[in-house]
Amino acid sequence: MKPTDFAIRLTQFFGEYLPAQRDVSTNTIKAYRDAFMLLLRYCRDQCSLAPEKVTLDLLDVPLLLAFLDYLQTARNCCARTRNHRLSALHAFFRYLQTEDPDRILKCQQILAIPLQRIAAPPMHYLSRESLTALLAQPDMTSRRGLRDAALLSLLYDSGARVQELVDLCVRDLRLDAPAQIRLTGKGRKTHIVPLLSNTVDLLEGYLREHQLNRTDRVDSPLFFNQRGEHLSRSGVRYILEKYTMQARKTADLLLTSVTPHTLRRSKAMHLLQAGNPATVIQAILGHADIRTTNIYAQADIEMKRRALEKAASTASPMALPSWQEDKSLMNWLHSL
Repeated sequence: MKPTDFAIRLTQFFGEYLPAQRDVSTNTIKAYRDAFMLLLRYCRDQCSLAPEKVTLDLLDVPLLLAFLDYLQTARNCCARTRNHRLSALHAFFRYLQTEDPDRILKCQQILAIPLQRIAAPPMHYLSRESLTALLAQPDMTSRRGLRDAALLSLLYDSGARVQELVDLCVRDLRLDAPAQIRLTGKGRKTHIVPLLSNTVDLLEGYLREHQLNRTDRVDSPLFFNQRGEHLSRSGVRYILEKYTMQARKTADLLLTSVTPHTLRRSKAMHLLQAGNPATVIQAILGHADIRTTNIYAQADIEMKRRALEKAASTASPMALPSWQEDKSLMNWLHSL
């Protein structure tokens, strides 16, 4: 069977454009792949259209809108997931309009499909006391406890995304002064984050215990599973959940859910509350846009506003002047 124009263009998109021309990460390619797998399944199951019969002419705005609605209604996807799938479609048709100019109008009509607006989630983060209680949970006398203590301390201290953490190799770590870690984030952008002495001490003990300080281990995963492979994101979440449950027995963490990203938010808020400017926080978190970092500043201002409102509601009202008795504003001000 002769391949369709859609099959040809999609193969070029994944085989050449994304990895070679755009040099996007493997995770981005996988995310885009998942979106098109869902689209092909939708065409097969809901439109009785076999994957080998899908053509570019059939992929129009009504079909793609119906697909996006299907994700939310039949698959119960949230607006954020819907937007991720739509972003993958946008990337493909943005590529297609330059490769096939005859279809530029259809491509731009699809590119005009808007992302759904998403309400900003509450800025949950751990207080310093809660964080201290959490980091104190691993058993430092065991090999696994030493690993977990080093992992959680580094996750907070570096403000790393969980994917950045699990991708680390030993060579990305420098413990000689000035101690630092090299993180590779979204878009394969690399940034350097300094490490505090407590984290350095934990990492030194962890490297010695697992013999990762040898010169022939520099390419080994920094944190690994029983097979010696990079620890997975679910593995990190499992470790964090385990110690969160332990910490709740002795401390009030307040939050119903503590995720790896909670530690990243906690680092950002603690830096902000310590008086660090947004540009410093941006460099540590690896944000490409300062507006992303400013979200933390806005959240901190909102928390201060609520605290002031709460204090005002519990304080006794100020005695206002009785203008019948004293009509002098200056006299009243002097009496305060």
